[in-house]
Amino acid sequence: MARSETIPTLTSELAIEILNKTLEELQTPQNVKKLEEAKDNVGNEMLKMMQFLFPIVMQVQMDVIKEFGFPNGREGIIKFTQMLRSLEREDGEVARLNSLIKVYYLPPVSVNASSESPAEERTSSS
Repeated sequence: MARSETIPTLTSELAIEILNKTLEELQTPQNVKKLEEAKDNVGNEMLKMMQFLFPIVMQVQMDVIKEFGFPNGREGIIKFTQMLRSLEREDGEVARLNSLIKVYYLPPVSVNASSESPAEERTSSS
């Protein structure tokens, strides 16, 4: 691996710094405008959100991680995402910040408050 392609160690502190910087960048007027225009075109359709919003958010994150020493492009974002997943399990703040970023490109998910499945509800109510 070339010296310019070394990948930094992702600590919780570094991940939090990168995720906060990503959130800041997503809130700049130019990115807000891009995201709003894309949202207007996709509505609440998951496939369209992934097609139009996800690339915008990933480009912002790729630009941010490059500033922190990760390789530019696909390799850098894949390595960063893999390391981030591991940290999410260990650090609640990392998980929280990453979920805030996911809100930009994933539709809201309605969660059923009941712990029973519909089949269980039918059998228990009869």
